[in-house]
Amino acid sequence: MTTLLHIDSAITGDASVSRDLTRRIVAQWRASHPDVEIEYLDLAANAPGHLNADALGFRFPQGADLSEAQRSENALSEQLVSQFLNADVVVIGAPLYNFTIPSQLKSWIDRIAQAGRTFKYTENGPVGLAGGKRVIVASTRGGVYSTTEGGRALEHQESYLQTIFGFFGIKNVEFVRAEGVNMGDAPRSAALQAATQSIAGLNTRAEAQAEAA
Repeated sequence: MTTLLHIDSAITGDASVSRDLTRRIVAQWRASHPDVEIEYLDLAANAPGHLNADALGFRFPQGADLSEAQRSENALSEQLVSQFLNADVVVIGAPLYNFTIPSQLKSWIDRIAQAGRTFKYTENGPVGLAGGKRVIVASTRGGVYSTTEGGRALEHQESYLQTIFGFFGIKNVEFVRAEGVNMGDAPRSAALQAATQSIAGLNTRAEAQAEAA
């Protein structure tokens, strides 16, 4: 049995394109892997607080005398990082907000970015500890950023997610992209069609990777 962690972060509810795409990705995964166990996080509805002094409890030495607030924050961070580490597949809805990811998604990443859990420091530099997972990101954008050098310089969404999950040791990060969804009916239709085709190919790529391994 595999475990899939399904995460949404869009604040637009039923109008969200990324939420629609993650639902379809997870439904297709379930159809092809009927024994999968699915856990769900809606970060727009239940986002972890931004890091503050109390939320840094997971960085303190084991057995340190923590305050009640620090213990509470530490328990939340432990819950989130354990859930992430236990997942075989992670499906994330990540819309582009102001050239980057939603702050709710960033808060979740800050909680799981823990030395000794998802990465470690060595004399040769940092080493990721969360390898072996598959991360599928539903990337949605109102405009088009992937086709020009200027557009690519502006986006800190896919580039950031590729970097941070790579830092955690995850090499298998895929993007199902729908961009230009706010540029009119024709661009939106083309973007959704491209995303649908990308979703349809996910299982084929999974089988090819399994055979290669």
